[in-house]
Amino acid sequence: MKKKVLIFIDWYLPGYKAGGPIQSVANLVEHLKEEFDFSIVTRNTDYCETTPYSNVRSNDWNILPNGVKVYYFSEDELTRKNVRSLIRTTDYDYAYLNGIYSIYFTLIPLYYLRKKHNKSIVIAARGMLSEGSLGVKKTKKQFFIRAVKVLQFFDKVIFHATSEAEKREIRKALGEKVTIKTAAVLPQILITSALPVRIKKENKVRLVNIARIAPEKNTLYALQILNQTKQNIEFDFYGPVYDQEYWALCKNALAELPHNVIANYKGSLDSNKVLDTLSEYHFMFMPTTGENFGHIILQALSVGIPVIISDKTQWKHLSEKNIGWDIPLNELTVFASIIDSTVLLNQSDYNILSKASFDYALEYINNPEIINQNRHLFL
Repeated sequence: MKKKVLIFIDWYLPGYKAGGPIQSVANLVEHLKEEFDFSIVTRNTDYCETTPYSNVRSNDWNILPNGVKVYYFSEDELTRKNVRSLIRTTDYDYAYLNGIYSIYFTLIPLYYLRKKHNKSIVIAARGMLSEGSLGVKKTKKQFFIRAVKVLQFFDKVIFHATSEAEKREIRKALGEKVTIKTAAVLPQILITSALPVRIKKENKVRLVNIARIAPEKNTLYALQILNQTKQNIEFDFYGPVYDQEYWALCKNALAELPHNVIANYKGSLDSNKVLDTLSEYHFMFMPTTGENFGHIILQALSVGIPVIISDKTQWKHLSEKNIGWDIPLNELTVFASIIDSTVLLNQSDYNILSKASFDYALEYINNPEIINQNRHLFL
């Protein structure tokens, strides 16, 4: 008989605007649904939206096309009492909570889940304890970390780290005694089977960024880098606006770009259009302050798009692999110089980078060890 896993996550399919966490859980479920029986509890709206999904039943269990059960809470029914009732009436062997700070999808569930002493609880930190993430709203997060330590709120749970680096970050934030299992983030089962062909002419390059508009994604810094470039560049960026004040700064930076840069904000992008959209560009450009995984980075590589990113992700030594560049965030002029150099690439030079990116992604996607690591989160 399959072991049962109860998952809590703020946003889930058919939502897509919350980005990586949705993709991470969807990939986990898709890879392991033949071995485990998953039940997912989430909201009935997408990230930053108030209109419920049109194709789900709110405040009830839904069966998705892949056979997975999902309970979609409406805002008015998302209460402490109802979360407690759902936990009490749902059969499970393991609980899997996504994120650290969510009141209704981590903290309240954890309070009641801890009362069932024979059940294992796994918490995915989702990069929220990284140096970059803790630097955003720093005072509030420092208070939170101190409080959960004093209350021993995260005692007797298992933390899911997606890399050795994240494992160190969790221990640094929560202490050496915390229990941690390391399992790399699972990729999409099938991203693409053939390398898309795209034209790359000298003196022209198209850059793309698909991420929410937020300080941790460093949208403003990306525009400041482009301000220092000299070659003709086209840059399109997609994603929901996370912070209106931050977006105002980005719009000011857009207005100050030099004539050699054409930059366009394209709004949010549905997850099922990401791969086709990426295929229209030459390079992905995202100087993020940190990524727990960076699904969009792997997705770009999987369609043969080399990446220009910061060194604050797990994707390292990219230039040695001929699949892009990972650059320190304090090297603004290096970012600008590399972007200028991509403009000068001809078709033959670009094809070498594109093929290397595609091959690297396929090797990662087909790594059976990653599946085994995730399986052991629930064993």
